[in-house]
Amino acid sequence: MRELYTSSNGDRWHLVIEAATGHTFIRHAANEASGGHTVDMALPIFLSLDGGGPEHQALWAMIRTLVSSSGSGQG
Repeated sequence: MRELYTSSNGDRWHLVIEAATGHTFIRHAANEASGGHTVDMALPIFLSLDGGGPEHQALWAMIRTLVSSSGSGQG
């Protein structure tokens, strides 16, 4: 599990990869004032919700970092 973003109100988003299955998804943990509920979302669902939010920007930044560090030198 890798933290993507923590909002000023305490909501947290993580990128999660299940070791046993390789399944990758986003986990959103709401802040305590909002009930503290945790919701897991498939990546396509997460990305379709609101691509302009800071948690989405953080995921795209992580993807760019992974691609640029791959050392392929292409693209």
